[in-house]
Amino acid sequence: MAAYFLFVAAAFGAVIGSFLNVCIYRIPKGRSIVWPGSACGSCGHMLAWYENIPIVSYLVLRGRCRACRAAISLRYPFVELLTAVMFAGAWWFYGPSVLLISRLLFGCALIVLFAIDLEHQLLPNVITLPGIAVGFAFSFLTPPGWFDSVIGIVVGGGVLWAVAEGYYLVRHEEGLGMGDVKMLAMIGAFVGWKLTLIALMMASFAGSLVGVIFIVSRRGGLKYALPFGTFLALGAALAATIGPGVLDWYLGFYQ
Repeated sequence: MAAYFLFVAAAFGAVIGSFLNVCIYRIPKGRSIVWPGSACGSCGHMLAWYENIPIVSYLVLRGRCRACRAAISLRYPFVELLTAVMFAGAWWFYGPSVLLISRLLFGCALIVLFAIDLEHQLLPNVITLPGIAVGFAFSFLTPPGWFDSVIGIVVGGGVLWAVAEGYYLVRHEEGLGMGDVKMLAMIGAFVGWKLTLIALMMASFAGSLVGVIFIVSRRGGLKYALPFGTFLALGAALAATIGPGVLDWYLGFYQ
């Protein structure tokens, strides 16, 4: 029975992942995520229902549009598979609960922000600002609690805002966008200020590591713009899952 519910959660997650792909493709273009239906981005061919089955259709079509044979981005099956795994993992970890709903909404937002920032260097307000409100609303029913959520919003947004302002004062150029500030405030609303700091630490470490790799490989210089929101999404996902254990391990040194 447990395996059955995990399968159902994964299947439902794959369907949601298909919708997240629509958001990732259309939100940066300012298009409706509801209408019209899905179509090929190259020739405009409207997809039939059997061409829009998550993961399966991509494999059957061998990654190409049935009408014009244009290649379909690997992002589509990847996002669907990732979302399926996330839904199954969340069901196994949290069980049927309000926290499950909260974490799944949070995870879906992170996937969309990860992909959009990676491709467009953009963190849309239509995701981050409602995300702050939703995360705070859930904090009345789930951890971290409304007080830690408020502090998380202030600390999350405030820390990056201070870093951005300090960088501008020293270098007279923008180093971080306000999208990053709003995204970290959203993370704070969902997980509280302690895990927000862990998310920021993990994101900064990952970003620095990738930056060094780009410099050493001569693919970018010191001013090469990395999509920090992508790293924030990774850091937030880790903070929401293994973050409490990391925090307990760290605090154990002071007990």
